[in-house]
Amino acid sequence: MRGLDERTGALFSYVDLEARVRGDHPLRAIRTIVNEALCALERDFAALYDRAGRPSIAPEKLLRAMLLQAFYSIRSERQLMERLEFDLLFRWFVGLGVDDPVWDHSTFSKNRDRLLEGDLAAKLLSAVLAQPRVKRLLSSEHFSIDGTLIEAWASMKSFKPKDGSGEPPSSGGRNPDADFRGERRSNETHASTTDPQARLYRKGMGKEAKLCFMGHALMENQLGLVVGACLTRADGQAERVAALALIEPFADRPRAITLGADKGFDAQDFVNELRAMKVTPHVAQNTSGRRSAIDRRTTRHAGYAMSQRARKRIEEAFGWIKTVAGQGKTRFRGVERVGLAFTFAAAAYNLVRLPRLLGGSP
Repeated sequence: MRGLDERTGALFSYVDLEARVRGDHPLRAIRTIVNEALCALERDFAALYDRAGRPSIAPEKLLRAMLLQAFYSIRSERQLMERLEFDLLFRWFVGLGVDDPVWDHSTFSKNRDRLLEGDLAAKLLSAVLAQPRVKRLLSSEHFSIDGTLIEAWASMKSFKPKDGSGEPPSSGGRNPDADFRGERRSNETHASTTDPQARLYRKGMGKEAKLCFMGHALMENQLGLVVGACLTRADGQAERVAALALIEPFADRPRAITLGADKGFDAQDFVNELRAMKVTPHVAQNTSGRRSAIDRRTTRHAGYAMSQRARKRIEEAFGWIKTVAGQGKTRFRGVERVGLAFTFAAAAYNLVRLPRLLGGSP
């Protein structure tokens, strides 16, 4: 017989969230990895909070909620809280019960800023990779490095002279017309009034100049997982400086390691620094009207060609971070907040891939 289109209510509800999530759901394997990493960060969490006062959002729940925001491309904290209100899968992953109230979006944002004090995004990335079953999969000798532009949350109209001479007329309204033709602008004379730490930068000749930051990622070549990430202000030296900082923790080893990179890293000073750290520079040769810092001593080996093929996989990580995790145009301001979001998105990228690599997901 035909069912009735009627809503039946009940005085009591007996909903077991564990039973509502199917056994082969990808988030089950991810949650297991995340919980092990969060247990390893227990002391770091304790150092961020006082013993007295009102309880805040548990940092474990805060981080799990932020991971869902990256996994499901949720644009804002307000939308994340709305999703937590009705989605049982989200409640199960975060650790909220069916009847537990959802936090206010502004409270969530304020608690998230506390993570800046402990650099917890980088520590979460390291804690995930330090798990024995994950560490066995990683290459300890062959790495790749690259950088990508993260567009700032600032309009080009906010890029004004530092001396205050570029103020629009008072009759222009909230969004007055602006004519930049013939105006010479540079980071030395101009700054964004919306995000002063963003810098005007363009990736190459003929490319559009944008207000942006520069994200950097270090990848191991075995599986293409990100093992180090950071964010800096955008300039011509940022990629090479960040590369040296990211590879340094891996360089103090008996056996030499390799570092693959594109032509932008083909600079004599950078290559010399790597060799001083016992890192073999597998850098692509830039011979456009200049002499490359990489010679036959490096390029004649078969490993050089292998590194050049493997290094391109880092673009897969950047593609996921910028599209799925929403970091192509950041929603935050300042190097610290944008860097937290970028590094956290790198950790989320690894978590998406690890269940399949570990054999815990179909």
